Amino acid sequence: MTTRVGPDADPRSRVDGLGWVSRAVFPDDRVGLTVGVAPPAGHRQVARYAVVPSVARARFLVPLGAPRAGAASLLAYNALRPPKVRAVRAALGGLARFGPVGLAAFPTLTVSVPEGVSAAEVLLTERLAADLGGTPLLAACGVRPPDPNGKPTLQLFTVDGRPRGYAKIGWNDATRALVTAEAAALRALGGVTGVADHPTPPRLLTETAWAGQVVAVIEPLPPAVRGVPVDEPPRIAALLAVARRGAPAGTPRPLAGSTFLARLAGLAARAAAVEPAGARAVDAVAALARRHGDTGVEFGHWHGDWVPWNLGRHAGRLVAWDWEHSAPDVPVGFDLAHDAFQRSLVLRGEPADAAASAVDGYLGLHGERLGLDAAQRRLVADAYLVEMWLRTWRLADAGAGWNPALHPALLDVIEKRHSG
Repeated sequence: MTTRVGPDADPRSRVDGLGWVSRAVFPDDRVGLTVGVAPPAGHRQVARYAVVPSVARARFLVPLGAPRAGAASLLAYNALRPPKVRAVRAALGGLARFGPVGLAAFPTLTVSVPEGVSAAEVLLTERLAADLGGTPLLAACGVRPPDPNGKPTLQLFTVDGRPRGYAKIGWNDATRALVTAEAAALRALGGVTGVADHPTPPRLLTETAWAGQVVAVIEPLPPAVRGVPVDEPPRIAALLAVARRGAPAGTPRPLAGSTFLARLAGLAARAAAVEPAGARAVDAVAALARRHGDTGVEFGHWHGDWVPWNLGRHAGRLVAWDWEHSAPDVPVGFDLAHDAFQRSLVLRGEPADAAASAVDGYLGLHGERLGLDAAQRRLVADAYLVEMWLRTWRLADAGAGWNPALHPALLDVIEKRHSG
């Protein structure tokens, strides 16, 4: 007997990661999503996914119907993943090679659309397939807990399992801004091909506005790319190449009167208008100007999230991805500071004050190779920390919520440094 679909069968009604991801990927109410029950009357089935390992603990949506694509969604770039994750994915990828039979132990999510409605009108994967040349594509998606700063990402594969792209979905103000920024950065980076020591960025394949979302499809990484060890020393030549983009070294300019300082002041003023802690940011920018205004420093671009897990190696070259925080006109050395800060905060789980000290230590060890003297290193460290708090506020203001590791602790650290 056919089971009728009920309101609880649609995973979009859930409050967990599966609900969050399915709402982002399938926002159109005309699309039917059912798990373990028949599609709504008058609908036709257009796709199926294995929900791994279960609806309650979903971690992957693996496409069914094309075994090679399903296996590839679990096995591609596995060398970049931590050992435990790699082992799980390898086992699941082996099962996926047998198609629905191999993944029969997992619940099946069925996607359906009303008769008479074009799938390309209501399904993101179909829309992206058309934008990328019309070749049929299948999508896989990781499932994480709901995160207002997170972007559901579709891994797109051809039926025979070839990676076609990563579709990043900006679904709220914070993530729409990040996806738009990365798309703009990758367009600009199209001109760095051949610049000595510059890391290879992926290409932007397409960008589209869809169902109130911003979606950017990024070129797949090279299949043989390998991650950079977390204990590898910083690649100074690459950092300088990112900062200068093939141009010669810039002439140092005073912090006072720079467009960079003006931008920080503008952001701090905006923060103060809507957030009580913003007044402290205004004071921090003023203190930065008093302390370092006469110091000259070279300004250039930065990657914006230069950390080991966004870097790899392929064919003797460095590869860098996730350019969503890239920007021009920052003090050269910001990427080095960010690397130190995030290694401390994320990899070692240290608090904000220890992460700030790690920035000082890293700049002390490596800053001279970036052309930074002692005064310039202090400027870079102090300016970077203010930049990071303003980034934290900007994301929170756009709906991502505060990062508890950085607010209000980072403001406390900044004020202590300026009073010392």
